[in-house]
Amino acid sequence: MAYVITQNCCKDASCVPVCPVDCIRPAEGGLDSASAEMLYIDPESCIDCGACFEECPVGAIHYEEDLPGELQRFKDLNAAYFERHPLEPVTVPAAPSRARVEAGSLRVAIVGSGPAACYAAAELIDVDGVEINLFERLPTPFGLIRAGVAPDHQHTKAVVDIFARAFTNPRLASHFNVEVGRTVNHDELLAHHHAVIYAVGAATSRRLGIDGEDLMGHHAAAEFVGWYNGHPDHAAHQFDLSGERAVIVGNGNVALDVARVLLMDRDALAATDIAQHTLDALADSAIRELVILARRGIEHAAFSAGEFQALGHLDGVDVIVDPADLPDDDEHDDVETSFKLAIAREYAQRTSTPGNRRVVFRFGVAPAAIVGAERAEGLEIGSDRRGTEVIETSLILRSIGYRGLPVAGLPYDEESGTVPNDSGRVVNGSPVPGTYVTGWIKRGPRGVIGTNRLCAEQTVAQLWADFDAGLLRRDVEDRESLDALLATRGAEPLGWSGWRAIDAAERDRGVRAARPRVKFVSVEEMLSAGLRG
Repeated sequence: MAYVITQNCCKDASCVPVCPVDCIRPAEGGLDSASAEMLYIDPESCIDCGACFEECPVGAIHYEEDLPGELQRFKDLNAAYFERHPLEPVTVPAAPSRARVEAGSLRVAIVGSGPAACYAAAELIDVDGVEINLFERLPTPFGLIRAGVAPDHQHTKAVVDIFARAFTNPRLASHFNVEVGRTVNHDELLAHHHAVIYAVGAATSRRLGIDGEDLMGHHAAAEFVGWYNGHPDHAAHQFDLSGERAVIVGNGNVALDVARVLLMDRDALAATDIAQHTLDALADSAIRELVILARRGIEHAAFSAGEFQALGHLDGVDVIVDPADLPDDDEHDDVETSFKLAIAREYAQRTSTPGNRRVVFRFGVAPAAIVGAERAEGLEIGSDRRGTEVIETSLILRSIGYRGLPVAGLPYDEESGTVPNDSGRVVNGSPVPGTYVTGWIKRGPRGVIGTNRLCAEQTVAQLWADFDAGLLRRDVEDRESLDALLATRGAEPLGWSGWRAIDAAERDRGVRAARPRVKFVSVEEMLSAGLRG
């Protein structure tokens, strides 16, 4: 018997070092590690010890005899991976450990509190003597784990628990509700820190570049995600749910998240931490069909195999795939692509159930224009096989990728939407002293939560190289001076205890509603709860 890694694998790789027989792949540094959608356990080598099961931060690992019906297929997927990638010993040397640094010799500012920032903080705080000040614009931490992960993926959100050890360390001071660039600038951070790591993500969405995209009824999917997750920047948005059809341009996991939220059973959604205003709006929703458009074929699909398969287990929802959109050849070098094709063929052969809601996949089509007078009435699309047609809809969401914004005081690559860097060390012709990036602002908007672990480790390694070379050795102002500066700017920073108070209040509200939590959706509500703590 063996353990099996399933759908909501975050690729954090916490499970890899605890495996006594080294049977989890792709291993860190391996050729496949960046592109693979998830990790896999070799069923032939697994010894049933359960170490990976205990270590997994998101509950993605199951004993094969305990696999729920909807996850049974992952047993075959894990085995298929190793048929194509036979298990070989890991040859990547472990990074040398660092015992401590002299107190006061390295104080680091981290800007942002999403997974990239948290992994960087966890990597640094393990070294005795390092001090960290972490800054976050909102009163709540965790970035897209809180505001991007779909509400029905509660296991995935549990990854935040692994960061508690870093945040409760007295050498890490949290400054939530402090906006870098407005309350304090880059030069001021450098005056109080030996190094600054920016982990600010990618805050905007790419545009379609077609006629009519400024019409009402067309939105970035990221705005819709922020709306249903109760992000303060998006809680007041309104979306037209009065039509029977919505269209999503783009076919990544965000598109599938939106499809589930729009179509899944309302009682099931009410058992999650979805924002209450979204629940109220969905109660009156008329949407019965969600069309997902992909420019290329399914063999290039951006969604993960696990999320694609999970759609087929939604109660009362049919998944529609046109057999003509599928290639004749099922054999692909990539096991995950083969898996997606097999699932798509099963969907294509299913018979629709009268009265069910529908997710319709359209491959090989491109948006040409949003049509309508004062608001969107349809989306014109074109394909080589079908020519031009108009899909009637009053709600169009684009999910074609995020884009990073310029960071004040740092260079910016307009084409990629990132800060130019060398493996995390910011460069502007030559290295920018004491300045680093990690996460999406470093590498662009790709990867899953756990991808940020390797990304942060790479950035922190560059920081340590500069520290060892003496490039970060200089006098800086102390923490008391920083606190005084923030006070003069009228800042009301919340610390970790403030967030814990918000967290406890949201969970208490959830208990009363039989939900995991009921979120505060305004900064004022958050601060009121946080300051009481």
